[in-house]
Amino acid sequence: MPALLRRLCMLALCVALPLRAAELTVDLGHGARTYRTEQLLARGDARTIDIPDDVSFKRAMRYRAVPLKALLQGARPEDALLFVASDGFAAEIPATTILQAHGSEAWLAVEEPARPWPPLAENKVAGPFYVVWTDPQAMRIGPEQWPFQLAAIRRLAPVAERFPGIVPDLALKPDGAVRKGFAVFQRTCFACHTLNGQGEARLGPDLNIPHNPTEYLREDLLRAYIRDPQSLRHWPQARMPGFDRQALSDAELDELLAYLRHMSGRKAHPTSP
Repeated sequence: MPALLRRLCMLALCVALPLRAAELTVDLGHGARTYRTEQLLARGDARTIDIPDDVSFKRAMRYRAVPLKALLQGARPEDALLFVASDGFAAEIPATTILQAHGSEAWLAVEEPARPWPPLAENKVAGPFYVVWTDPQAMRIGPEQWPFQLAAIRRLAPVAERFPGIVPDLALKPDGAVRKGFAVFQRTCFACHTLNGQGEARLGPDLNIPHNPTEYLREDLLRAYIRDPQSLRHWPQARMPGFDRQALSDAELDELLAYLRHMSGRKAHPTSP
């Protein structure tokens, strides 16, 4: 009986304690705004949504969520937006993908303090904020466009202005494989990797310094690694996701490799750490 009373007292204490709300910062160049958990959950446009095949949880999930475009007032379709996670992940998503979507819709899932989400693999957590998509297949939304542990959203200058070291030779044809591969790189790789020491992400190694993967991996092995990293080297702690043909077509993979091969001849060592 004493043990049961202790458990009941602990439960009562947990219920009585105030639940800590998380904060999300949105800075679109007009002054940063901070959104707290309770504010987002109390919004009139908050909805309960079902995600049949969640990219991170690998199963059906239900969330309390807010339409993401409702939090991006002042953003322009031509803007680039950086989604910064607390674990070092940084995903750049074109604003037009969210503001002028055709079929897919982006939502900010908000973790309710009283109903925490289950842990991800390796006991990682997705909360407190997580970008999820309804009908992602309609616009071929890739797994890197589902950032979790979201802490901030920032409006960015064009990528060529911010990171000139990742830009291929501008003399190349805009519709050529290398320039197309540069766009694929930004969509699929730049969320986790830097190149020539430039970029926001800190999850994966640099893809050009000291060596470009096209320099030390045979092309067939590199293709296999991109499709399924565990097929090349089984490592339970690995964090890189695989890119199947739905997320990255064979043609896009060809273009990505063309860009990486091109950039292996354009190494630019950063001048500062």
